[in-house]
Amino acid sequence: MRSLLLSASLLALASGSAHAVDAAAAIELAKANGCLSCHSSQEKIVGPSYASVAAKYKDDKDAVASLAQSIQNGSKGKWGRIPMPPHPSMNAADIKTLAQWIMATH
Repeated sequence: MRSLLLSASLLALASGSAHAVDAAAAIELAKANGCLSCHSSQEKIVGPSYASVAAKYKDDKDAVASLAQSIQNGSKGKWGRIPMPPHPSMNAADIKTLAQWIMATH
């Protein structure tokens, strides 16, 4: 986990200010909200890796908003048969932080 945190932090710094996020805070949000039970940085677990998500949406100017909507409301069929559960109790700022982190650091 330490190498994931270091990699995420370095990539966040290298990605520029347009998508600058606090990687350590985003990782803590992901841990606290169960995201890492289904997702990892580079490997598919139950859901896709964050790298796969970022690659899929890399040319989408609305990627952060699309990801935020999927985090908030859940999704079905985007990555196979297993749906992503909604996270209605997460606040909008935390959801946006996670979406920005996924796009900026993977």
